[in-house]
Amino acid sequence: MNTTVAAICTPQAAGGIAMIRISGPEAAAVAEKIFLPAGRKKISEMPGHTCAYGRVAALNGETLDDGVLTVFRAPKSYTGEDVVEITCHGGLYVSRRILREIIAAGAAPAGPGEFTKRAFLNGKLSLTQAEAVADIISAEGESALSSANMIRDGALFKAVKAMSQKLVEILSALAAWTDYPDEDIPETSPEEILTSLSAAERDLKRLADGYDAGMIFREGISCAIVGRPNVGKSTLMNSLLGYERSIVTSEAGTTRDVVEERLRIGDVILKISDTAGIREAVTEAERIGVRLAERAIDRAQLILAVFDGSEELSDDDKEILKKTDGLNRIVIINKSDLPQKLYKEYFSDKYILEVAAKSGAGVEKLKDAVYEMFGLSGAGGEIFANERQKACLDSAIGHIGEAISALRAGETLDAVTVCVDSAADDLLGLSGEKVTEAVVEDVFKRFCVGK
Repeated sequence: MNTTVAAICTPQAAGGIAMIRISGPEAAAVAEKIFLPAGRKKISEMPGHTCAYGRVAALNGETLDDGVLTVFRAPKSYTGEDVVEITCHGGLYVSRRILREIIAAGAAPAGPGEFTKRAFLNGKLSLTQAEAVADIISAEGESALSSANMIRDGALFKAVKAMSQKLVEILSALAAWTDYPDEDIPETSPEEILTSLSAAERDLKRLADGYDAGMIFREGISCAIVGRPNVGKSTLMNSLLGYERSIVTSEAGTTRDVVEERLRIGDVILKISDTAGIREAVTEAERIGVRLAERAIDRAQLILAVFDGSEELSDDDKEILKKTDGLNRIVIINKSDLPQKLYKEYFSDKYILEVAAKSGAGVEKLKDAVYEMFGLSGAGGEIFANERQKACLDSAIGHIGEAISALRAGETLDAVTVCVDSAADDLLGLSGEKVTEAVVEDVFKRFCVGK
C-alpha cells in the first residue's frame, strides 16, 4: 500500500460541494502541487485535523476553483494513512477536472472500496465493520441502517470474538486432556465438552437467524400482483403507490407488459410487479403478457393474488390459486365496496385482506400481513449478517454439529478436535482475522469508487 490513491467521494452529480480524497504516503506532496493555501503555508507542514482555505489550480497554473483542504495524519485518519481531502464546488466538470490534475500530480485512481480496504488492512476496521460501511450507504430503512451501524460499531465482531473464545477454551481443554494425560490437569469429561459445544451451537444459530430478516430489510421483497383480467390489480398497485403508475380501464386485458415499481411499507421496500391478467389468451400480445406474468410469479418472494369480491370464483381464479399454491401468498379480495359474492371462507389461506383498491380502504392492512408472514415484527434489534458472513456462520454451525455427533458416537477426541478447530477457523474468517486475499478482494469490489 505504498501507492497514493485518489477519488471523488461524493455522488457523481451536481451539488453544493464535492470532496476528493487523497490517501497514501505522498498525499500531502501531491496536494501541494495543485492546492495553494491562503497565507502560503505548506501543506506538508500542516498538522493533522487542520484545514486551510485556498485556490485549486491545474499543474500549468490555471485556476480551477477555490475550496477547503483538510489534512489527516497517519494513523489518525479513516484509512490509517496520511489523508488529504479537498472540498470544492459540486459541479461535475470541476470535480472531475481537479481529480485529473491530482492524478497527473502523482496519485493513482482509487479502485472500488479502496479507502475502506486500506482502513481494514491498516487495522482501523474489522472486516465485518468494513462490510457494514457498504450497508450504511445502501440502507433504505431504519432497521437496515440501525443494523449496519451496530455492526459498524463492532457489535458483530465482538459477538463473533466471544464465540471464538468459547471454541478456543474447548480446544484448550481437549488438547490438555489428550496431549498430557499423565499431568495433574483437571479432567474435562465428554459431557462437559458436549454441554459447551451445544451452547456454542445455540449462540451461533441465534446469530444466523437474523439473516433472512436482514436480507429483507436491506434488499426488499420482490412482489408480484397477479389475478385474472379486471379484478383491480392495476388499481391496487396505484393505491399502494399513491399515484397512477398503471393504466386502469374497464376493458379487460389493458395491462400487457409487467409494470415494475418500488414502494415502502413500514420499513420494508416492496419491489412490485403489476402483471397482465392471467386467463386463456385470445391474442398473441395477450399470450406474451400471460407468459411474463407467470415468470413474475416464479421470481417473486411474495404473491398478492387479487380476486373480484363482487363476482363468484371463476375457473381462471381457481387456476391462479393453483399456480401460486405453496408460495408466500396474500389473498386480496378487492371491490369490498360492492355487493359481495366472494367471501374469506372460500380460501384456506392464513393471510386474506378485503379491500376497496379504488378508494384505498383496507389497503393499509397489507403492512401487518407482510411483517407477520416474513417474521419482521420483532426484528428491529438483531445484528444481520450478509451472504459471506452467513456462509461462515453456517459452516461453523455445521462443524460444531459434526463435533457433537462425534462425541455422542463415542469417536476419538482427535476427531472432535478437528471439527472444533474448523469451526474456529470459520469464525476467524467471518471477522476477518484469518482471511485469504481472494476473500478481501471479493468483499471490497462490491463497494463504490470513492469509498
